[in-house]
Order: sequence, then structure tokens, then C-alpha cells
Amino acid sequence: MRTYSKAAVVAIVALATLLVGASSALADSAKFDRRNTFVVPPGVQDNGSLSVHFRETGLGNTPNPVAYTLSADADAVYACQNNGGNFPSDPKKTAVSAHLETNASLNAENGNVEATLSIGPPPNTALTCPGSQHAVLVSVSYENVQICDTDHDVCFSFAGTFSRTFFMI
Repeated sequence: MRTYSKAAVVAIVALATLLVGASSALADSAKFDRRNTFVVPPGVQDNGSLSVHFRETGLGNTPNPVAYTLSADADAVYACQNNGGNFPSDPKKTAVSAHLETNASLNAENGNVEATLSIGPPPNTALTCPGSQHAVLVSVSYENVQICDTDHDVCFSFAGTFSRTFFMI
């Protein structure tokens, strides 16, 4: 029976640990592909939501599903509109601000995830319209938009403000 010195055993164990760590680090070097991660044109959609398309690569042998969070700070204005599509000369309106988040669990294929997620707009929680009027979204804007892979602690932030005005009142 062969005996090994204590130092040799420690060196072999350290080397094996280093190799296992290096291989898992190489397998999982998650990052968002800048060329394929963008706010979907025209920015704010017809329904007031903001859609983000992304592609994350370098997921290696990541167990499925991968957890994502899309977040943004949003400001919206709602106003009362009559059934004829007009606004009274002094319409009731309200501004709503909120930090929005939506979560998704998506499966990686060949070490990649490619998907589109949408968020918002913040809901009207305060405006009550009189009589035959109803609340409509007048305008919305989004800032601090960010998509995060929460399993790998990797995020991609979108610079700027994304806004749209639906009605001039």
C-alpha cells in the first residue's frame, strides 16, 4: 500500500477543488447580449406597457428555470373622458407614480435565454369619473428600466426615459 505525505494530499485536494471551481465558473458566466437586449419599438406600446426583449448568454449548465425580474419607475396620468371620446373643458385627472416589477421563470436552451417581458402601466387607483365618463390613460413614462437574472445576479440597465402621450388635454 502506497502512502502519501500530508502535504501531497492537501495539494491534490486543493488542485481538484480549483479545477472544479474553474470549470463551473466557465460554464456559468452569464451576461446579457447587448446587441439583442433592447426596448421593443416604439418604446411605450399602444396599451401603455413597456416591452423589453433580451438575450442572455453564458448560462452553461444552469438548472432550469432561470428567474428574471423586469423593473422600472413609472409615472402615468389618467383623466376622465366622456363616451364621445372628448374631455370636459376642465377634466378630472390624476397622476400616479409607482415602482413596477414583473417576474418570470424561463428555461435556458443551449446555455441561452431569449424572451420578451412587459411591464406597466401603473394602474389608476385614485381617479373616479362622474356620470357617463370613464378614466383613460393620457400619458406614461418609464425610467430606471432594468432586466435582471436574479439567479446569477446579472442585470442590464436601459438608459433614458421612455414615454408616450396618448391624448392632449
